Amino acid sequence: MHWPAIQKSPASWKVPPNLLDYGDTVAAFSWDAIRAELQGLPQGRGLNIAHEAVDRHADGPLGERTAIQWLGADGNASAVSYRELKRLTNRFANVLHALGIAKADTVGVLAGRIPELYIAALGTLKHTSVFCPLFSAFGPEPIFQRLSRGDAKILVTSEALFRRKVDVLMDRLPALQNVLLVDADDHRSGRLLSLPRLMAEASEDFVIPPTSPEDIAVLHFTSGTTGMPKGALHVHGAALTHYMTGKFVMDFHADDVFWCTADPGWVTGTSYGIIAPLLHGITNIVDEVDFDAVRWCRILESEKVSVWYTAPTAIRRFMRMGIDPAQAYDLSRLRLVHSVGEPLNPEAVIWGVKALGLPIHDNWWQTETGGIMIANFPSMEIRPGSMGRPLPGIEAAIVERVGENEVRVIEAPDVQGDLALRPGWPSMFRSYLHDEARYQKCFVGGWYLTGDLARRDADGYFWFVGRADDIIKTSGHMVGPFEVESTLMAHPAVAEAGVIGKPDPLIGELVKAFVSLKPGFAPDDALRLELIGFARKRLGSAVAPKEIDFKPDLPKNKAGKIMRRLLKARELGLPEGDLSTLEESR
Repeated sequence: MHWPAIQKSPASWKVPPNLLDYGDTVAAFSWDAIRAELQGLPQGRGLNIAHEAVDRHADGPLGERTAIQWLGADGNASAVSYRELKRLTNRFANVLHALGIAKADTVGVLAGRIPELYIAALGTLKHTSVFCPLFSAFGPEPIFQRLSRGDAKILVTSEALFRRKVDVLMDRLPALQNVLLVDADDHRSGRLLSLPRLMAEASEDFVIPPTSPEDIAVLHFTSGTTGMPKGALHVHGAALTHYMTGKFVMDFHADDVFWCTADPGWVTGTSYGIIAPLLHGITNIVDEVDFDAVRWCRILESEKVSVWYTAPTAIRRFMRMGIDPAQAYDLSRLRLVHSVGEPLNPEAVIWGVKALGLPIHDNWWQTETGGIMIANFPSMEIRPGSMGRPLPGIEAAIVERVGENEVRVIEAPDVQGDLALRPGWPSMFRSYLHDEARYQKCFVGGWYLTGDLARRDADGYFWFVGRADDIIKTSGHMVGPFEVESTLMAHPAVAEAGVIGKPDPLIGELVKAFVSLKPGFAPDDALRLELIGFARKRLGSAVAPKEIDFKPDLPKNKAGKIMRRLLKARELGLPEGDLSTLEESR
């Protein structure tokens, strides 16, 4: 189905975008110029993320500006200025020093979106230790895997999470020196310490050690389908990508109020829920509560959010509930909405125009890339369903393998192939922890192969086709699940869709869809046949689903991605693999 491009004119801009002309910006771009917009440590001692995100603002005219506006589940709220954030993160860095934690030692944080998480993250980076976020919904085994594989020396968590999930692991984690409890009044034992007490005893003065841009800063684990999680290592130099994408994609301006709904347990919640907005010295909203449509609308209104970064699953929930936020709430300050986590269906982009008065800008990146690589920019037209165009300084291509160690760039437009990036951008992961062989396999013929299939149109817009291991081979055709899902979502009854390939002895695989419906529609045979016919008319019989099952909810991970591999495992009675990131049914 063809979706018309959404044209934008300068008259619609509330402020002129930082990237006005894509071609000119790409041609003139240099990472050295971006580096010059940051300050660097005093006396030329290097580049440290926490210095750029906190101290340089705290020591300047932005010192009293709110850095983090925290909204608690109990209705309480607190504002932390850049100056206060400097003092608190200095104290945490001194806590690590007093405990004997060294440069490059791993500090894990297992917590909800509470202020202590953000203080620990930035204090760890100041100390030149490695910040490793753990999603608070993990069970004991995935926590153990990440702490043990990450060689964690310190874990920051709450008493409740410790009792429920960590206590049973302590004998299996001999390298874990201390657990710091964020809500304990006093120390519990030699290994179990009170963070408030340690913070009260620590000095507010701390000198950030010399930090090379290549020093490891963050360890993010990504879940495999069945194997052990992979630990992607990122460096302090990644700040250049975070700053640049904040400037050109998020389009941060000095008076912006920014809200990224992602949890720091995921790379989005760290790169854009902590680092990027603070690099730009703006106010960053942090909400302790998970998705709640009414609460979210109230936050957008009351906090006067101007730039909002959320996920397709949240947008689809708004669509499913029939909520038009702009009709019931004052969203006059909102000027940009971005989406990440999985490809944004065209219907959701159009919904943004109708319900928010703004198109939703999709963008593409991975845990391994550390920051946004391809995006729909505020100054450019949006082609619904497209990832957009590569960032300045990022070379992306569609390639095909021509041998074990070589690839060929596909120059012709609209040809499906492997999405590849030319290595060398600052936030590129530097290794998979303890798995260098796996890391090296990601790079072939001078390109980083992302594992995604895509195509590039004649104007340089990239279009996601699917993960290489999700592609359905049916009757000689290669079918991307995303295309089928997006077509089904164009039907007024469909809230969400997940598509898999189901083995078939005649055609290899048949396309099967799992659909959740909007309120007011009955999951009966008549609607099933209607949806199959609807898809056939738009996609053709070879691509359209031959089977449709209705589900009240589709399985998603905590980042909001529909877990196709779990749909397939359940359909075929196969092992379900790692379920530690599975979102609870709603």
